[in-house]
Parts: sequence; C-alpha cells; structure tokens
Amino acid sequence: MDNPWLTIIGIGEDGLSTLSEASRKALARAETIFGGERHLALADIGARGKPWPVPFDAGSVLAYRGRPTVVLASGDPFWHGVGSLLGERLERSEWIAHPAPSTFSLVASRLGWPLESTICLGLHATPFERLVPHLAHGEKIICLVRDGQAAIQLAEWLTMRGWGGSQLWTLTSLGGPRESITQHLADNYVGEPAAKPIAVAIEASGANGLPRSAGLADALFAHDGQITKRPMRALALSALAPRRGERLWDIGAGSGSISIEWALHGGTAEAIEARSERAGNIRKNAESFGVAHRITVIEGTAPATLSDLPAPQAVFVGGGLDAAMFDRLWPLLPANARLVAHAVTIETEALLADLHERHGGELMRIEIAHAGELGRYRAFEPARPVVQWSAVKPPGDGK
Repeated sequence: MDNPWLTIIGIGEDGLSTLSEASRKALARAETIFGGERHLALADIGARGKPWPVPFDAGSVLAYRGRPTVVLASGDPFWHGVGSLLGERLERSEWIAHPAPSTFSLVASRLGWPLESTICLGLHATPFERLVPHLAHGEKIICLVRDGQAAIQLAEWLTMRGWGGSQLWTLTSLGGPRESITQHLADNYVGEPAAKPIAVAIEASGANGLPRSAGLADALFAHDGQITKRPMRALALSALAPRRGERLWDIGAGSGSISIEWALHGGTAEAIEARSERAGNIRKNAESFGVAHRITVIEGTAPATLSDLPAPQAVFVGGGLDAAMFDRLWPLLPANARLVAHAVTIETEALLADLHERHGGELMRIEIAHAGELGRYRAFEPARPVVQWSAVKPPGDGK
C-alpha cells in the first residue's frame, strides 16, 4: 500500500467537484487514465484518457502494470463495478481505491428506501431472469441497466410475468445537473431508449414469487418424468443442508431440480447428466429460475466426470448408485462433505444398508401416499418407496 501503481476512483455526475484530494493527486500524476467515455468527459482528462473496451477487459489495464495509472468508474467501483474484476487479478499492494457514493446509495436516498433491506442487482450484461429469485410482493429492488431501451425491455419482461402492477422508477444522471426521476407502472411504462446511465427501482406487486421453502412444485420444472418429486426433494435438500457459497455435485441430475433449489439457496452446482435432452432441460430450468450462472451442466456419467471437478461440500445421487461408483466417489470427497443417496430398487437398498453399517449416517425408508379417485370414493395411492441414506464423511476416512 506504500506505493500502489493503480488508483481506482469512483466518480459521480458532478465530475471533479466532489473528488477527494487523494483522488485529484492520483489523477494529476497518472500517465494513463482508463474509463468509459462518460467518465473521461466528466473528469476532463484530455489526451491521457483511454476508453476501456466494452465489455470491460482487465487485461487492458494490466498492460500498464508498474506505471502510474488510474481507472475511473461510476460511484463505488466495488459494487457491481470494475473494482472487483481488477482486484482479483492484482496483489493487494498494487492498488488503492477512492469510492464515491454508489448509484444504489443515491437511488435509496432519493426514494427514501432502507438500503440494508433493498435488493441491489447489476443487470448491464445479465438476463432479467436474475430477478426471479427476488421477486415477491412488496419487495424493493434497484437494478442497474445499460440504457433506456433496456429499461423498456425490463418493464415488458415484468409485465409478461404477471408483475405489470409494480411501481417503477427510472433514475438517470443522479447527482448531476441533468438528474431525472420518473415514476410509472411497469405495464404502461414508456421510456427514452437513448437515456443513460440509468437505474430502475422496482416496488414489486403482482404474481406470487418463488416460495422460500424447499420442495418447489414439480410443474415449475421442464422435465420428461425424470425428476426428484417435490416431497422427496424437500427431504433430500433437508439432508443436503445447503449453505451460501457451497458447491454441490448432483449426479444423475435429470431435470436439475435439486441443483436449482441448491442454487436458489446461494450455492453453486455441477449437474452431471448423461442424456443430452435432459441436460437441455437442466439448462432451460436454470435459465428460467435465474440461476444459470450458478449451475454448470456436465454431459457425462459418474464417476468418470468427477476427478477434474472442484471438491464439493455436498453430493446428491438420485439413483443409479452402485458399489463401483461409491468406491470411486467417496475418496474424492473432502472431510465433512455431506452425501445423500436415494434408492428405489432392492439392489440399491441393500447397498445403502451396507454403506450405513460401514460409514454410519442416517438411513430411512420414505413411503408417501396421495389421495386419488376410487370409483365414487377416494383412496390413498402409495407411491414407490424411497430409501435415503445420508452421511457426513469424517476426517481420515479415505475408503
């Protein structure tokens, strides 16, 4: 930190007027100053300015490593900005940052929203489906979008999915002389396609959002019948115990329903599926739930596909586990990894009983019956029983 070559400066629509003294000194001594064309104009940089490529490429900045360099970004560069993209490529001693109030902070201050309970998303180059996990009646959401045309498309997207009654604010050039705030309903929004930069604030109203409980309705997923049914999925997820930031191996993923619910809890998943049409369903489902960025679909079979994957914190085997697969799988798991396996055949039930005896954990038989018609009356129709084995790998157990 004594002599960083790179300074990352957050700048607002008010340009140089509110920059700190440290930011001004960094600008004065910099040989090269990167930024968007708007940032460079706001700072009145002149010949030292170098517009960054779109989309942003950290390599263009790293080419100047060791020479006094500045990167200009909107507001807080580490909140949906270029700061994190640069920080992950550099040693901590190489850079220093001087942030300005973020667009999210400015929007919240204009609307009077509590920022700590407001969802903040960057949708510059990501699909609107990223909103799906967050949409719920009364939820407040602030989105950064490319331009006015993207705001129009977002309003249309909300309307098509039953959220047309949501209040929508579009906010442009916050903090500067051209600041503008307009309010609309999503289903009658008419905007300025060329307007930018732009933020869209949403107070959601309309259709029901996704439940927060495990075991989403089967009808929400595209599948060919190969899906872990809702009650069994809820029990599987309870045993898998998803936690934010953890990784799941979903072996024989089928529709990907386990992977998707895991990702909705904040984790990432490798969904391993041998059949290409089912792998296609997984991708479709991941996109529709807004978690495609959290799920990697691997077309292949286990255990052949497992050895090159990052180690997981949990593994789900929905069917097809045999002794050979277990013998390859178990040594790959780190200590304290959680394994959950389901069985519907007598042979696999016997294997799970043996594994339970050898490795402990919990073994249970799940029998569920649903009400159905029986002539003029109703009767319970039993589903095929499922045996579930769940275990945590203890330290030192390599076999």
